[in-house]
Amino acid sequence: MAGCSRGSARAVLAFLLAPALVALLVAPARGRGGRGHGDWGAAELLPPRENAALVARFVTNVCDWGALATISTQEGVRGRPFADVLSLSDGPPAKGSGVPYFYLSPMQQSVGNLKENPYATLTMSLAETSFCRKYGFDPQSPLCAHIILSGTVIKVSEAEMDVAKNSLFIRHPEMKTWPSSHNWFFAKLNITNIWVLDYFGGPKIVTPEEYYNATFQNSSSRCRTLRLGSLTWGLEPSLQWVDFCGISVLQSVSHPPTSYGI
Repeated sequence: MAGCSRGSARAVLAFLLAPALVALLVAPARGRGGRGHGDWGAAELLPPRENAALVARFVTNVCDWGALATISTQEGVRGRPFADVLSLSDGPPAKGSGVPYFYLSPMQQSVGNLKENPYATLTMSLAETSFCRKYGFDPQSPLCAHIILSGTVIKVSEAEMDVAKNSLFIRHPEMKTWPSSHNWFFAKLNITNIWVLDYFGGPKIVTPEEYYNATFQNSSSRCRTLRLGSLTWGLEPSLQWVDFCGISVLQSVSHPPTSYGI
């Protein structure tokens, strides 16, 4: 009799659990390749992937560094691709110009390469931020949005010097303390070609015109910049983390942004 009772209890339990088990088996996995994978509307953080130009502007603005590929002038590898990590900025969070600015020195190998051949390609990825880790996206996955910008690296003009300086120093305040003996100068990538990888099916091509005409701060009221707190770091007495569309960005409080931007 006891055996029958246990058997009946197991049958009832199986009946009750069956719908849940079926749902787990057939429901798409979220964040690991299912239907919701890369559903930015559900994430409520990033621009809609249908607007590739907007995605490109967003990635440029939230990334503080990128990998710049040049053509090597070094003996032994002359003429071969040469990549290096460079700090960059297009401006304060949510107020970027879209122009990637650099603070360079003639002592850098990439600068030597650029003197002979100014053509370069820059890659930036949301793998630099907390976004891809939060949603379980591998850095190589297209769902971990990344962009590729190609063009020429040139020194900024005197008229653009203050914009470049403000853009870089608000995101990289340590640069202000770098030794002047290295002859630092401000440069930018003059963009001619843009590719956006943010979903399956290959890269999306964006023209420079589409890229610079995109405005992300007015595209969603959800994208607000919030102060998260201050900290003391090295020689810089007042840095703070701010949250822009769910991604933490470091900026300097003592070097406030100017009125430029999109």
